[in-house]
Amino acid sequence: MKVVKNFIYNMGYQILLLLAPLVTVPYVSRVLGPTGVGINTFTNSLIQYFVLFGSIGISLYGNREIAYVQDNVEKRSEKFWEIELLKLFTVSLAYILFFVFMFFYKRFELYMLYQSLFIIAAALDISWFYMGLEDFKKTVLRNVIVKVVSIVLIFIFVKNKNDIGIYILILSASQLLGNITLWPYLKKDIIWPGLKKINIQKHLRPALQMFIPQIAIQIYLVLNRTMLGQFISVQSSGIFQYSDQFIKMALAIVTATGPVLLPRVSNAFAKRNITQVRKYLVTGFEFVSCLAFPMVFGIMAVAQPFATWFMGSDFSEVGTLMMIESPIIIFIAWSGVIGQQFLIPVNRVREYTISVLIGVFVNIFFNFALIFKFGAIGVTVATVLSEFSVTLYQLIRVREDIHVFELLFKCWKYLFSSVIMYFIVAELVNILKFNIVNLTLVILIGAVSYILLNVILHSESFVLVRKMLLGKLR
Repeated sequence: MKVVKNFIYNMGYQILLLLAPLVTVPYVSRVLGPTGVGINTFTNSLIQYFVLFGSIGISLYGNREIAYVQDNVEKRSEKFWEIELLKLFTVSLAYILFFVFMFFYKRFELYMLYQSLFIIAAALDISWFYMGLEDFKKTVLRNVIVKVVSIVLIFIFVKNKNDIGIYILILSASQLLGNITLWPYLKKDIIWPGLKKINIQKHLRPALQMFIPQIAIQIYLVLNRTMLGQFISVQSSGIFQYSDQFIKMALAIVTATGPVLLPRVSNAFAKRNITQVRKYLVTGFEFVSCLAFPMVFGIMAVAQPFATWFMGSDFSEVGTLMMIESPIIIFIAWSGVIGQQFLIPVNRVREYTISVLIGVFVNIFFNFALIFKFGAIGVTVATVLSEFSVTLYQLIRVREDIHVFELLFKCWKYLFSSVIMYFIVAELVNILKFNIVNLTLVILIGAVSYILLNVILHSESFVLVRKMLLGKLR
C-alpha cells in the first residue's frame, strides 16, 4: 500500500509537471520569442554542468544508502549528515569553479549569474533523503507549491522580450526556496550523531561511482542544447528544448515508478530477498511498457498541428522534432526499470555505468556527424540512437536474470493497441478543427480505444489492475 501511495503522489506531481508547461509555454514562447527562449535554454545548459559536478551522483547514491537503513534512526542520521556534508563541500567547489569560468566567459554574463542560483539550490536539495525513507508526500507537496507560485510569478512579471532575466530569476529562485522548505522537517526524522561519528570520506568513492553514469547522462542531455546554441543558433537550441521538454513531460509519467521502487528494491536487496527484487523488475517493465507505447503513437499523431497551434508558427519545427524523438519514451522507460530499479539497487553500478557511457559515445558521434548538415533534426536523431544503444546493452546484461525475449514478446499487445489508436487519433485530427476542446476529445477517444483493446486482449497490466480493483471492492 505504501508503494501505491508513493506512486500516486509521484504520478500526481508528474501530471502537474505535464500541465505546468501547457499553461506557461504558449505565453512564454510568444512573449520572449525564439531568441529569449533560446538564451534561457543555452545558459541553463551551461549551468547544469556545474550542478552536475557539485552533486557527484549523490541523489541516486543517497536515496539507495538511506533505503538500506531506513528503519534505523541512528544509522540513517549518520548517513544523512555524512552524505549532505559531502555534498555541501562538492557544490561549494563547483560554485568556485563557476566564477573561474565566468572570468573567461563573458557571453550572457548577467543571465548566467541568475542561473547560478540553481547551483546553490543543488547544495540544499535533500529530497534524496525522503525518497530513501519512501516519504514522497513531503517532497511532492513542496514541489507542487513551488511550481504553482513560479507559474503565477511568470504571468505577473514576464511581460516582454526584455524580461528574460526576470524569467530566469523566477525559475532559479523558486528552485532554491523550494529546496530550503524541506529542511524544517528534518528535526522529526534524524538526530545529530555527534562529530566523532561523522565520516565523510567513506562516501566519496561510492558516490563518485554513481557520479560517472550521472555525468554521462547529463552530458548527452545537456550537450545537445549546448552544441546547437554554440554551433547553429540559440533559436535552434530553444526549438530543440521545447521538443525535448514535451517528450520528457510524457516520459515523466511513464517513469514515475522509478523513484518509488528504487528504495523498495534496495531495501529488499539489503534483506537478501532476491525473488522479490526480480518480481519488482518484471512488474515494473510490464507497467512502463503499458504506458509508453500509447504515448509514443499518440504524440506522433498530434505533434505537427499541436506545435503550430500551441506555440505559434515560429515554433512549427517543434512538431517534427517531437515525432522523431518520441520513441525514446519506450527506450528510456525500459532502461529506467532495468538500470535504476534493478542494476543500481542490487549494486551492479558498473554495468549501469557502461550502458550510459555507450549512450554518450553514440550521442557525441552522431551529434558531430549530423548537426552541421541537419541542425536540430540531426541532434534529435542522435538522441534517439543513443537511448536505443543504452537500452539494448542493458537488456543484454540482464538476460540471465529475467527472460528478456518473453518479456519483450508480451509487449505486442501494447504495440498493436497503440497502432490502432494512432490511426483513430490521426484521422480525428485531420477531420476536426484543432482547438483545446477537440484536442481533449481526441485524447479521451484515443485513451478509451487503447484501454478497450487491451481489455479484449487480456494484457497483463490490465489484468493486474482489474484484480486490484476487484480486491478493493470486495
